[in-house]
Amino acid sequence: MIIISNVCKKFGTKEVLKGINLKIYDGETLVILGPSGCGKSVLLKHVIGLLKPDSGQILIDGEDITTFNQNRLDALRMRMGMLFQSAALFDSLTVEENIAFALRKHTNIDIKAIHHMVSEKLEWVGLPGANNLMPSELSGGMRKRVGLARAIAMEPEIILYDEPTTGLDPIMTCAIDELNLSLKKRLGVTSIVVTHDLNSAYRISDRLALHYGGQIVAIGTKEEIKNSPNPLVRQFIEGEAKGPMSLL
Repeated sequence: MIIISNVCKKFGTKEVLKGINLKIYDGETLVILGPSGCGKSVLLKHVIGLLKPDSGQILIDGEDITTFNQNRLDALRMRMGMLFQSAALFDSLTVEENIAFALRKHTNIDIKAIHHMVSEKLEWVGLPGANNLMPSELSGGMRKRVGLARAIAMEPEIILYDEPTTGLDPIMTCAIDELNLSLKKRLGVTSIVVTHDLNSAYRISDRLALHYGGQIVAIGTKEEIKNSPNPLVRQFIEGEAKGPMSLL
């Protein structure tokens, strides 16, 4: 479904992506691991078209989205959902208004139907009846779940997760992981998940990729990554302070 081919991106003189190559298959969950600041979130923003690469291609169903105009990008995003690291809720809107935002802006669905769809998605993420709460009334875990309900409001084919469990306790982290797995089963979505959390990554992934130094330095199944002899992989999964990652 998604092919990332030799994607490069600079911000000023800092080269963040240095020829990224990845294939994400239809219906799979690919988890991208890597140290803070290595460009994982930047890569996600390229996939959804919020950033454009300096060079390279991003193919979704065979079409290079880096050539899309704004109208085509808007149409593409109707097929995608993204859970941002901070949940990125509109603080002045209720939970229902947050989740319904894209539905009201991009569809002609009537208000009653939208209310039903929002309530259904809140049920899916374990927050029934939370429609009229304000973001300020939500805990961190609840905000993440509302952000996820918004990401799936239009039942997308692709979901991008940017650090979905950052700042959450182990119980809530496990709950978010279970939501990820249930949505995959319910909607058959293709997912790309950026995280530092190895336990979470092992729970939800079909494959894992390690992003370091602007490139994908390793990719494989859980067992392949766990047993990889690559010194970069070994340092990351073992959590060692000293090693090749500390040289850059």
